[in-house]
Amino acid sequence: MKMEIKRRIARVATLPLLALRGLVIFPEMVLHFDIGRKKSLLALNEAMSTDQTIFLVTQRDIRDDDPDAEGLYSVGVVAKIRQVLRLPGDNVRVLVEGMYRAKLQEIIEFDPYYVANVRECVVRRVPMSVKVQALLRKCKSIFEDYAALAPKISPDVMLGVSAADDISKISDYIASNILLLPEEKQQLLETLDPEKRIEKLMVILEREISILSLEQGIHERVHEQIDQNQKEYYLREQLKVINQELGNSDDPQDEAHKYRARIEKLGLQEEARKKLFDECDKLSRMPTGSHEATVVRGYLDTCLSLPWNKKTKDNLDLNAAHKILERDHYGLKKVKERILETLAVRKLAPDIKGQVICLAGPPGVGKTSVAKSIAAAMGRKYVRVSLGGVRDEADIRGHRRTYIGAMPGRIINAVNLAGSSNPVILLDEVDKMGKDFRGDPSSAMLEVLDTEQNFAFRDHYIEIPFDLSGVLFITTANDVGNIPRPLLDRMEVIELPSYTAEDKFHIAKDYLYKKQLKRHGQTQRKLKITDEAIYEIIDGYTRESGVRSLERCIIKICRKSARMIVDGSTKSVKVTPQNIAEFLGPRKYKDDVNNNCDGIGIVNGLAWTSVGGEMMPVEVAVLDGTGKIELTGSLGDIMKESARTAISYVRSRTNEFMIEHDFYKTKDIHIHVPEGAVPKDGPSAGVTIATAIISALTGIPVHGNIAMTGEITLRGRVLPIGGLREKTMAAYRHQIKTVIIPAGNESDLAEIDDAVREHVKFITVEHLDTVISNALVSQLNRMSDNKTDKLFISKIAEDNLQPTVPQ
Repeated sequence: MKMEIKRRIARVATLPLLALRGLVIFPEMVLHFDIGRKKSLLALNEAMSTDQTIFLVTQRDIRDDDPDAEGLYSVGVVAKIRQVLRLPGDNVRVLVEGMYRAKLQEIIEFDPYYVANVRECVVRRVPMSVKVQALLRKCKSIFEDYAALAPKISPDVMLGVSAADDISKISDYIASNILLLPEEKQQLLETLDPEKRIEKLMVILEREISILSLEQGIHERVHEQIDQNQKEYYLREQLKVINQELGNSDDPQDEAHKYRARIEKLGLQEEARKKLFDECDKLSRMPTGSHEATVVRGYLDTCLSLPWNKKTKDNLDLNAAHKILERDHYGLKKVKERILETLAVRKLAPDIKGQVICLAGPPGVGKTSVAKSIAAAMGRKYVRVSLGGVRDEADIRGHRRTYIGAMPGRIINAVNLAGSSNPVILLDEVDKMGKDFRGDPSSAMLEVLDTEQNFAFRDHYIEIPFDLSGVLFITTANDVGNIPRPLLDRMEVIELPSYTAEDKFHIAKDYLYKKQLKRHGQTQRKLKITDEAIYEIIDGYTRESGVRSLERCIIKICRKSARMIVDGSTKSVKVTPQNIAEFLGPRKYKDDVNNNCDGIGIVNGLAWTSVGGEMMPVEVAVLDGTGKIELTGSLGDIMKESARTAISYVRSRTNEFMIEHDFYKTKDIHIHVPEGAVPKDGPSAGVTIATAIISALTGIPVHGNIAMTGEITLRGRVLPIGGLREKTMAAYRHQIKTVIIPAGNESDLAEIDDAVREHVKFITVEHLDTVISNALVSQLNRMSDNKTDKLFISKIAEDNLQPTVPQ
């Protein structure tokens, strides 16, 4: 009982509550602040009308004008109001002194002001000990280091800290007199244990000392830089006076006058003239050697160098243009027809705006080089702008002059390089532009390629409109699917197909061979490549849609033959299929004897890639198991879904295909697409996978000279696909005789190359039953009660699965 009597009882009170914004008060701390909120004023008046005691607590969010109980911290300070001063307007300035910590128990009234039940937080008194003395000394030492770095620590505060001998009071005193975040002060206020509180304070002070040390170092370096700049300015002014005395200085007024005369000769529109004249006036008022004058001078030079009213005259002779196009490129009928049409229209309507043409096709088919021929055929200047990997919008529109080293964008630079306002500008690899935090360059291209807007294109650097409507923009792309739709809508897409073997032969013989002979200093007498050797290079050393690898092979032959001639070992070289290995090494691509052979569970599929069409065989193995489905070959999600759709379709037609009803329980099905390191995806392999599964389950082989493509549904319908031209070209390269395609793609056959149409037979199908009837070696008859049908199919399966062994 005596211990209970001696124990201090916490005070409980019901007081008006005032929420503080961004302020934290501590016991025995005197604080003055302004009050403007209506609730706070009413709470203050209530406290003044009673015993002048009020509960002060900090709110969590300073932006909240009317916080609820959750918006207030749970620990505050009961304070005594010492002075109230009315300010102009409705504000009041109040001076308070903290008395003791208190915990907010409950807010009993919210309107018209806060009234709360609070309970005193009893803080234990810590007797003086060795540990307490150590904490006290360490805290004073750290504070002295902090005061040496922190600005505006008054001597009174330093004296108060030195004289303190209570770790509880010194913690509150230091926290109330230094700059800390309200959240950190609130943590110290809520820490009731004096030893833990002073330890937290020392950690905060150590962190602040590190920050202040870094700030001081930065300030010193900045001050040194400013002193250096002032020194340079003083020296430049001295140099300026010396030059004036020697008569070597240029008068800014004369320089500005020269710029004005050049601007007048250009005959610009009023907006552009006014802008450039203003820059001239600015230059005339600047010191000659100043940095700002250099920036203005560079800007004026860039603007005046642009071909504002310079145009080349178009060559509108269609026959001459046609000869140039035929001279430089083999094939490409659509591109040549489109250019000749443009010239014909321009001859009838000279004022027609510029057009935008997109040449799309696999690498190496001549997209980039044909643009140069177009410029030559039209008699225009030609500039190439590579957009591959461009991620910054400023690359297109330029940088604003507020940045150091600013420059115009690639479009204005291209026009400047061309020297005319109506050049042919090739925007190469437009499908390979990216975007990141610096902007989206494809969005900036929208204005450039829009013929209704680009007559007043504004580069961020030159800041005045420039007319791009006379420019013929030609873009190239491997995959138009990577071009944003709004940008693609501004282009007329012309597809460039993959080259056939016959095309490659003519290109190699009539173009590449002669070109490399001239480049390597040889003649046809010194180096002769026979027609058979060219076909051998095409079939055995290259496997591509274009002719880049073919050209590299010819270059290699030219190099080796040049060395043989220079060494004196021979005077002329003749390359034939028999000796071509001496120049190019062993044949890289050999005809697979097992290729295009009939097989069980293997079907030739066709795939589209950004570099052209490819053959994609699908293999299926049926094994005894528990019904697992294994999908391998780096298949994407869509392709996996096609495989599951095919299996579900086969399960629904087990009677028609004479397959065991429970095969999905007793058999494991492994579907594999070779070249597992290459990712594959898309729905067009659906019919291929379904045919391979049916072949593997029935044991009936599939014709090896048939390839197929198409998406299937659960009902067996065959849906149309894309990239048919490239896929059929791949089938032609692999000597496929028949290609099965969806009936919905029948109209696309008009776009197929004549050589492919001549050598490949096309079968259009609407349902998978038609695919099966054409693809399988033996016909599947509908399963009936006649057991001979089952035996017939089983015999076929047995003969194909097991090789015949001589008895």
